Amino acid sequence: MTQRVLTTESGAPVADNQNSATAGAGGPILLQDGHLLEKLARFNRERIPERVVHARGSGAYGYFEVTDDVTAYTRADFLSEVGRRTETFIRFSTVADSLGGADAVRDPRGFALKFYTNDGNYDLVGNNTPVFFIKDPIKFPDFIHSQKRDPFTGRQEPDNVWDFWANSPEATHQITWLMGDRGIPASYRHMNGFGSHTYQWTNAAGDAYFVKYHFKTNQGVRSLSAAQGAELVGKDGSSHQTDLLQAIERGMNPSWTLYVQLMPAAEAADYRFNPFDVTKVWPHADYPLQRVGRLVLDRNPDNVFAEVEQAAFSPNNFVPGIGPSPDKMLQGRLFAYADAQRYRLGINHTQLPVNAPRAAAADNYGRDGLHATRYGSRHDKNYEPNSYAGPAQTDTALSAPLPVQGWTGTHEAPAHTKDDDFFQAGELYRLMTADEKDRLVANIAGGLSQVSRDDVIEKNLAHFHAADPEYGKRVEKAVRALRED
Repeated sequence: MTQRVLTTESGAPVADNQNSATAGAGGPILLQDGHLLEKLARFNRERIPERVVHARGSGAYGYFEVTDDVTAYTRADFLSEVGRRTETFIRFSTVADSLGGADAVRDPRGFALKFYTNDGNYDLVGNNTPVFFIKDPIKFPDFIHSQKRDPFTGRQEPDNVWDFWANSPEATHQITWLMGDRGIPASYRHMNGFGSHTYQWTNAAGDAYFVKYHFKTNQGVRSLSAAQGAELVGKDGSSHQTDLLQAIERGMNPSWTLYVQLMPAAEAADYRFNPFDVTKVWPHADYPLQRVGRLVLDRNPDNVFAEVEQAAFSPNNFVPGIGPSPDKMLQGRLFAYADAQRYRLGINHTQLPVNAPRAAAADNYGRDGLHATRYGSRHDKNYEPNSYAGPAQTDTALSAPLPVQGWTGTHEAPAHTKDDDFFQAGELYRLMTADEKDRLVANIAGGLSQVSRDDVIEKNLAHFHAADPEYGKRVEKAVRALRED
């Protein structure tokens, strides 16, 4: 049988479908990677008009209050003073299912937060897990295709889910999170949130720090077993929406405490794990949590469609003092999220009330387009440079520049001393109690045992064996038992 050749949409053969083109092995992604941009842009346009991922969501307004001085690490104005409050909007969501999907299912949860700062909107787009399934955005459309409904059967297929994971060993850490006790939160109020990616903070002196965000729920972490989740779905498919709405209406305003991990930029190159690999965490023993402030939700939207469904987030919406890192998945999302919103909501989606900046109106030379509502005076020009009184650039960078080096081309991420796909998954397993391990093994075996191909099962079992011998043996035994029934 002749091997089929993978091609671009124009028919050109694809040389590397696993690694994005970067400036050197550790450098940022290049705009010249047409295959990456084509995949992401096409993926963002595969559904009309529902979000391709994170379709099912709930939202609320609130505020963020600074409780600790972090001015030594960032010059971000909204973080510049203890006691300072900034209005926020948050959107929680499930990832894989459609807008009509149920809330109490085993799935990561989106934790997307918009800060309406005096310097414009800052979007922190994260999840309720500190890691993710893949480390390169070129694999993201394929990953989501494997998790969504099969084009023939019209349902989510265990064969597809586990086949992708079998061929993507870097997913083992996130699988261990997802199949563990926190895979089905009891409510949005009872789960933690994470920035997941590595970002950059820059202080007034220009010193750069890489940063990880951790939002710890003040309601306590509560989760559901698979049986409890199924029971709740049968009673109220919108259980998490119901809980969040009613809690805020009753004045039981949920809150989270924000902590960060901070790494001086100079330490990144020699750290034992690749600090820009979103499938890995930074152990707290290496970089302890430092408290920043608290997030409080105190107001429900008046209209779910206008404010929750039309809420648009992009990790590229930074403010001075905060910027990107060379995290490959983040670099891809800097393009993909904003592009998805331009497709879903139009080029002027930032003029919608939920997305518009609060402190001052956006002021630039963009004009017209579908649903345009922002116009200048009759004498304003729509080009720059000009000789009139239009807005001018500040000449001040938002964050410190990222170093680049090496030849352009597709590169695997640079290896650090403890970089492999299984070490941290094993560490997570060994942290669990005996009961937590029992439930983890049962959850994995319940899904993996439904896979029809033996080779896919064996590949996945090899990943769990590599993470921890006991972990692998227990999953293998449970899978065998279920398949023999």
